[in-house]
Amino acid sequence: MARLLLIEDDPTIRTPLVRALKERGHAVASVATAMEGVQTALTERPDLVVLDLGLPDLDGRELLRMLRAVSQVPVIVATARDDDAEIVRVLDAGADDYLVKPFTAAQLDARVRAVLRRGASAPADPTITVGELIIDPAARTVRLGGRSIELTPREFDLLHHLATKAGQVVTKRELLTEVWQIPYGGADKTVDVHLSWLRRKLGESATEPRYLHTVRGVGVRLGE
Repeated sequence: MARLLLIEDDPTIRTPLVRALKERGHAVASVATAMEGVQTALTERPDLVVLDLGLPDLDGRELLRMLRAVSQVPVIVATARDDDAEIVRVLDAGADDYLVKPFTAAQLDARVRAVLRRGASAPADPTITVGELIIDPAARTVRLGGRSIELTPREFDLLHHLATKAGQVVTKRELLTEVWQIPYGGADKTVDVHLSWLRRKLGESATEPRYLHTVRGVGVRLGE
């Protein structure tokens, strides 16, 4: 049984969805606003959050950023917005999955189980050191030369994936699949933008790399 938090303002969707998820064995709390959502997420500590984007007091994407600043709780965005650019933005902001309305309770239940299964099966990784760069996956912290580096959840996931393959060239296709969980489609520009932000925080640039080395036409390599 998973403890779920459903943040959905439409009662015609919220009520039957809560009932259906409970029938599938989950414990479900539900709220109708973003601020109630973030407060409940912090006090109740659910196993997973199901989040609608069209909330009355705050856009769901902003709520997702707020949650990611204080918690790593898995989040499935369930919304009517089906624009590709919006999906990419939401996944970049830290969502673990994206489901477009209308959907059935069975579909949502399958996504919930898949996301929780991925989290449960992930082993505790040891600290990774590349030169003066120290990455702690358990604490999700990064230090460079003894100095703490503040990264967004997506930036951390990107750096961590590259660090697990330090010295190897990783393609953008692999990064989209493994970091963004986009098995097909997607845009290389998403990777390029995040690499640019990551380089800036590591105090380097594409023309003067220290750790993130671009291999033209292939991908990127993490190494001294």
